[in-house]
Amino acid sequence: MRGTVVGVLRGGPSKEHEVSLATGHAVITNLPEDRFTVRDIYIDKDGIWHERGRPVMPANVLPSMDAVVVGLHGEYGEDGEVQKLLERFGVPYTGSDSFGSYLAMHKVLSKERAKEMGLLTPKYRFIERADDAEAIAQDIIRSFHQPVVVKPIRWGSSVGISIVGGYQPVHSAILELLEAGAGGVLVEELIRGTEATAGVVEGLRGEELYMLPPIEIIPPNGSFFSYDVKYSGATEEIVPGRFQKYVQNDLMKAAKTMHEALGLRHYSRSDFIVSPKGIYYLETNTLPGMTKESLLPKSLAAVGVSLPDFLTHVVDLALTGKKR
Repeated sequence: MRGTVVGVLRGGPSKEHEVSLATGHAVITNLPEDRFTVRDIYIDKDGIWHERGRPVMPANVLPSMDAVVVGLHGEYGEDGEVQKLLERFGVPYTGSDSFGSYLAMHKVLSKERAKEMGLLTPKYRFIERADDAEAIAQDIIRSFHQPVVVKPIRWGSSVGISIVGGYQPVHSAILELLEAGAGGVLVEELIRGTEATAGVVEGLRGEELYMLPPIEIIPPNGSFFSYDVKYSGATEEIVPGRFQKYVQNDLMKAAKTMHEALGLRHYSRSDFIVSPKGIYYLETNTLPGMTKESLLPKSLAAVGVSLPDFLTHVVDLALTGKKR
C-alpha cells in the first residue's frame, strides 16, 4: 500500500549546507517506512533542486507530494523563502510558516519582540552599511564593555560569530561579515553565564505547547558555542540542565513565550544565557538540527520521545493543518 508521500528537503545554498545534509539524512532514516514513502530532495549550493541525482524543477515534484519535511538550515531554509514556495504550491510542510520563519531568523526583529514580551536580551547595535561601520564601531568601544559579540543578522549554527574587543578588531569583524554577504551585522554586549536552550513542541502528549527540558551547554575550554564546537562532539550538553528549579521553569516559560510571540508553528528551540543578572534571550531556531550532535533530539530523548515518533507527529501536524 502506498504510504503518505513525504519529501525531505536538504542541502541548500546556505553556509549550513553540510549540517543540513546530516539533518536530512537523519530525517530520511527515521521516518517510519510503514507510514511514509520518502522522497529525498537535494538542493545544491546554487539552489538547484535534485531528485535521484537529476536536476528537477520544484513545479515538477511538489504537486506529487502529500507533505514536505524541511530539513534546511540558514538562508532559504529558515528565513521563509522556501516556505513561500511551498505555500505557493499548497504543499503542507513541517515547521513555521514563511512570516514566522523570517521574523525568527532576523535577530534584530526577534530581539525586539523579546523585549516587548518583557524578556532580557543583550544590548546591541545593528549595522547594515559598510559606510556606517567606522562610526558605530567607535560608539561600541565607548558604550559597551569589551569584548563584544559580533554576529551576522540571519545566519544560523553560530556561523560567522566572533568575540572581539577593541576598535580595530570590532571594525574588521563587522566589515568582514558585510563583505561576506551577511546582509547586516549585530554587535551585542557579551553576557557572561551558562549557555542554555529550551525547545517546545505543539500538540505533544495532548498539551497545546509541550515544553521540553532545558539543556545546559558547556563548550570546551571556556569557549563559546561556536559552529566548530557544535558539531565536533567536544561540547558537553547536560539534559536536563543543572539549573535550579525556578531557572528551569523560567527557561521553559521564555521558550514558550517566544514561540508564541514570533507566531511559530509545530516546534522551535530558543537559546539563552543564564547569568547572575537574569536569563538573557539570544535567538530562536525554527528548524533546529536533527543530527546526532543536535540539541532538540537530545531533549526529546530525555522525555522518552524517539526521533521517529517526533517526525511522525510533526508530519501529522502539517497534514492536518493544525493550529494552536
